[in-house]
Amino acid sequence: MNLSRNFSLAELTKSDTAVRKGINNNPSADQVEKLKSLCENILQPVRDRFGRVTITSGFRSPELCIAVGSSINSQHTKAEAADFECPGVDNAEVADWIKDNLEYDQLILEFYTSGEPNSGWIHCSYIPDQRRASCLHAYRFEGKVKYKPVSGKFKDI
Repeated sequence: MNLSRNFSLAELTKSDTAVRKGINNNPSADQVEKLKSLCENILQPVRDRFGRVTITSGFRSPELCIAVGSSINSQHTKAEAADFECPGVDNAEVADWIKDNLEYDQLILEFYTSGEPNSGWIHCSYIPDQRRASCLHAYRFEGKVKYKPVSGKFKDI
């Protein structure tokens, strides 16, 4: 099933952990509609601008979130978020383009190190109404994940 011109449902629900542990990671019809919105409003425009987009995490059922050490309250469980990269493009450049050109709910440049363009990944969520337009940099400090607001350019963090 296609969610947009270049993204499929299989791509947004693929999980080696789910397969290995026998976890059902099939979204409901409502969640499929949310994944379509995510693809149409975030992922497809990124693909159109930068070329190939590699989804590292899309929809995750609550059971899968627990299995991978994430929160069951994650936007991934609501079919509102994806983690991704654009091979060959600095993740900060992609994040800056999203920030400047798309309407998103939350945009997080996760575990990116300045000067290392292939480090980390982008987490971006989409909801149709009451978007927070939140921009954050996720990093580890003393073994814990911390989030810092980004008001300027991601490339300057």
